[in-house]
Amino acid sequence: MTTPIPAVADDSSRYRPEPSVLTALRSPRLLTREVLAGLVVGLALIPEAIAFSIIAGVDPKVGLFSAFIMAVSIAFLGGRPAMISAATGAVALVIAPVAREHGMDMFIATVMLAGVFQILLAVCGVAKLMRFIPRSVMVGFVNALSILVFAAQLPHVIGVPWMVYPLLGLGILVLVVMPRLTKIVPAPLITIALITGIAVVFAIDVPTVSDQGELPRSLPELFIPHVPLNWETLRTIAPYSLAMALVGLMESLMTAKLVDEITDTHSNKTRESWGQGAANMLSGLFGGMGGCAMIGQTMINVRASAARTRISTFMAGAFLLLFVVVLGDIVGMIPMVALAAIMMMVCVDTFDWHSIRPATLKMLPKSETAVMVITVTAVVLTENLAIGVVIGVFVASVLFVRRVAHFVTVERTVSPGGEDVHYSVTGELFFASSNDLTTQFHYSHDPDHIIIDMSRSHVWDASTVAALDAIVTKYEARGALVELRGMNEYTEAIHARLSGGLG
Repeated sequence: MTTPIPAVADDSSRYRPEPSVLTALRSPRLLTREVLAGLVVGLALIPEAIAFSIIAGVDPKVGLFSAFIMAVSIAFLGGRPAMISAATGAVALVIAPVAREHGMDMFIATVMLAGVFQILLAVCGVAKLMRFIPRSVMVGFVNALSILVFAAQLPHVIGVPWMVYPLLGLGILVLVVMPRLTKIVPAPLITIALITGIAVVFAIDVPTVSDQGELPRSLPELFIPHVPLNWETLRTIAPYSLAMALVGLMESLMTAKLVDEITDTHSNKTRESWGQGAANMLSGLFGGMGGCAMIGQTMINVRASAARTRISTFMAGAFLLLFVVVLGDIVGMIPMVALAAIMMMVCVDTFDWHSIRPATLKMLPKSETAVMVITVTAVVLTENLAIGVVIGVFVASVLFVRRVAHFVTVERTVSPGGEDVHYSVTGELFFASSNDLTTQFHYSHDPDHIIIDMSRSHVWDASTVAALDAIVTKYEARGALVELRGMNEYTEAIHARLSGGLG
């Protein structure tokens, strides 16, 4: 009896979310979880959006409307269910000079052009570059973001009225204990309700959401930037737009990868890339400052509230608009310490503590630990994810090339009669490993017949072909005959194409 071979799943099933939106809509338990998760994230987005608006040098409503539009649009367009996108500090820092130096119209045009760039990058397959980001850089990215988000909460708990500290302790206690008692209602929601209730009932004077900035009273309106459509405008905003597009995509794709690992599911990174672009264009069209994925709010949604579908992302945006436009007075009463406690605990949970344990550090190669530390340091010092990750990938690449370069060996065997010499080359031959290749041959001591066996090696680039040509030339200058044997198909093809033509 033959055992049937299971069919290979296609890409559509690989990216199919579990549970799906339809599954959640049919299950009151799942739907409640998703809606409550959106409620918590919606509240957490408000102070962040106001703070990032201040960083960008624009009115708080610009960041709030951007958070609403980004969250709602990415719920439909994005490739990673349950990931939260909104106005972010990384994006605000990049485009802040535009608002300050060129005004609001140019600022919005910059955001919309960044969206166009992201769509073009998605079409060019930029999401596939994620496979080149090593695990050590990913761990460094997560740890650095945890540090930055945690540090961003310190102003809410340092130099504040003393009653903030008991409330902070209470909030942390609720966040630690409640998940062990019940998971029906998210612990962050209980924390916000409890601390707000205590502050209101006992008239405790502590900083609140309303202290962060004025909340808008109207819905977002269509905003068409009045800028001249000429080369001068493009030259002014294009550098900022491209920087925003790259920073936004990098943060979004790395956050998506992190959520993939937490939920044990796959996400469509290409769809996420063009979805971010479309969301940024829509954000600009309604006067928003754009943004990208937010790791802190995403961790609240996925880790603290256990959300898994697009419903939570959509509800986060919908609740945000409801809170700021309709319930602004009530939301303004929420103590900032409640939101700070939630973000702090999310950071503690997100930080990869295993990566800094002495046993782990002792077990891992020093180069891996160095890459992780360099990535963390670069991100924290620059407060720029793109710079930190690029530095981390660069250092990892250099260390990898340096390590691989030492794996090439050349063994010399002289025939019994001494009439010929056999060299066996083993390893991957490229610019780093082939530089010393010419020094491993005994030109003056070898006979007139040289055999170089390439069957256990692979030629990758022109540098190696040039090195082989140099070896042959040196022997031929001494009147010796050189035979290259055992080349694989690719090696033979690149050697035939480039040999003799590299000078």
